[in-house]
Amino acid sequence: METKRAILSLMAVTGVLLFAARPSLAHHSRAMFDVTKNITYRGVVKEYRLQNPHSHIVITVGPDTKDPSTVGTWDIEAASIDIMVSQGWSRMTYKPGDAITVVAHPMKNGSKGALLFYAVQPDGTRLYRAQHRYASESE
Repeated sequence: METKRAILSLMAVTGVLLFAARPSLAHHSRAMFDVTKNITYRGVVKEYRLQNPHSHIVITVGPDTKDPSTVGTWDIEAASIDIMVSQGWSRMTYKPGDAITVVAHPMKNGSKGALLFYAVQPDGTRLYRAQHRYASESE
């Protein structure tokens, strides 16, 4: 009887843990981004956060841009601190007011967010989100 009770308790705890883990697993999905499209956003950094679980660059693209579909304020999602640092990023890479060019994958639902592919530095070098590349991420 004790063994049966222990097994049932273990199954209940495992079920609760698996159920609780579902939202965090979904959070790390890239399904909301259209990784088949690369859009170039040219603007100014409003906010740059090198953080876990995902870094963010909030940029404002003005009406004078070449691509009017990119006008507005965009939240560009990137990778975790350790991945970004391994790709050459630091907490000092950008500050509010810096000019920025990013190439990113837009949200499928059309909202003002995107997944970073890379950012172009003033000297032309690229800082990538990660070593991993989607099929659409060509140089």
